[in-house]
Amino acid sequence: CGPFFVPFFGKLPLKKEDTMKYEPLVMHLKSECKGRKNSKKGSELEHSLQISGNELRRRGNRLRREGVPVGSSADGYYYAVTAGEVYSTIRQLRAMANGLEAAIVGLENSLNSFGENEGGEGK
Repeated sequence: CGPFFVPFFGKLPLKKEDTMKYEPLVMHLKSECKGRKNSKKGSELEHSLQISGNELRRRGNRLRREGVPVGSSADGYYYAVTAGEVYSTIRQLRAMANGLEAAIVGLENSLNSFGENEGGEGK
């Protein structure tokens, strides 16, 4: 009998206690922020839900991974109600991902300026 292997594809299902943690955000977006025209700034959601900005972003990201259509724009967060709103958020996220990738490439290129004896993480 070999080792037990479960393929991991980037998302684990939410546990029951996690579902309860994310539920207030989903319910708030569905009831108060339905569609882009009803977007709410992150600071408003933080105040309403009594969570930090980091926690709001973490929860929004996790909900998106679970397939919840959490939209966002310069106007704030919203519960997407059309495919266009979802595509708009996807375009925004792709632009962010491209920016992060460019930053990573730049940092990798900067490694050439360090001597061989300066390698190693955290040194």
